[in-house]
Amino acid sequence: MDSIKFSNVYVKDSFSVVGPLESEGQIKNLHLTMDDYYYHEKTFEQAEIKMQRVVIDNLLLRNKLLESDIDYLISGELSNQLAISSYAAKNYRIPFLGVYSACASFVEGMIFGSKLLDGRGSRKAIVLSSSHNLNAEKQFRFPIEYGAPKPKTTTFTATACVGSILTRDNTNLKVEGATVGTVIDLGCKDATHMGAVMAPAAAQVLMQHLNDFRRTVDYYDVILTGDLGSVGATIFREYLKRSYGIKIKNHVDAAKEIYLDSQDVYAGASGPTALPLVLFHKIVKNNRFKKILIIGTGSLHSPTLVNQKITIPAIAHAISLEVLK
Repeated sequence: MDSIKFSNVYVKDSFSVVGPLESEGQIKNLHLTMDDYYYHEKTFEQAEIKMQRVVIDNLLLRNKLLESDIDYLISGELSNQLAISSYAAKNYRIPFLGVYSACASFVEGMIFGSKLLDGRGSRKAIVLSSSHNLNAEKQFRFPIEYGAPKPKTTTFTATACVGSILTRDNTNLKVEGATVGTVIDLGCKDATHMGAVMAPAAAQVLMQHLNDFRRTVDYYDVILTGDLGSVGATIFREYLKRSYGIKIKNHVDAAKEIYLDSQDVYAGASGPTALPLVLFHKIVKNNRFKKILIIGTGSLHSPTLVNQKITIPAIAHAISLEVLK
């Protein structure tokens, strides 16, 4: 693993658009909500492309920026060959980088963007991620029309797009450091239990981050994991206790912070937008949280390899944020 210290990278702004179910959940004061999953387009894929364009356009408009003011557009999502991001990016004359770490893609994009900006001539980057429940279900499992039964360990892919602007100009939210994770595979083959797949990777990158920066788990006011879900979050805490002798009391999992219990979404939310949705709409707005560690978690499987009955690897990346006065 590799940890990086940043000296002059900040988050300037964020913007999000969410689906109908997400707008009825726990997160309030959302920027834009979709009234249907087609978002007035012909297909779900075109709807997700539109979601990315809406986020980019609003980030530019809100901050009075031109495309020429942005040095990099960095995007990640769940479609094959990152097609959604590529089709959205073709509408902008901004240098584009597509990233993929499954549901850890937003954090990976933030690391790339921060590294590109830190101490260099570049000034600004847009980092975003998106997911659409009906696109992801069709690609990774079965189209919902099949009515396939699912176990309670399953997580529910959120429909949303979240973007942020990274800048070298001072703001009240600093990107302080990051730890890049390694791929972990402890033998799980169940694609409906991604929390179990990802929990060891989250624990390992957390411990590496603490060791590299010479910190204890209590250094942070909150440690936010991406989408382990209710079952995976329990495994994560138990794994930390048994493998590293650490009891974690400041942990929040984004998967459990998006939907209401009454919405019946199995073990909670999943997807690369779960973490940034909770980060920007709940965590950074809580005055109690000044030192924040976010851990993006990703299950690196494909339907082809799952059907071949081989084990599923996972990845996790961490970023340290500081809320300044």
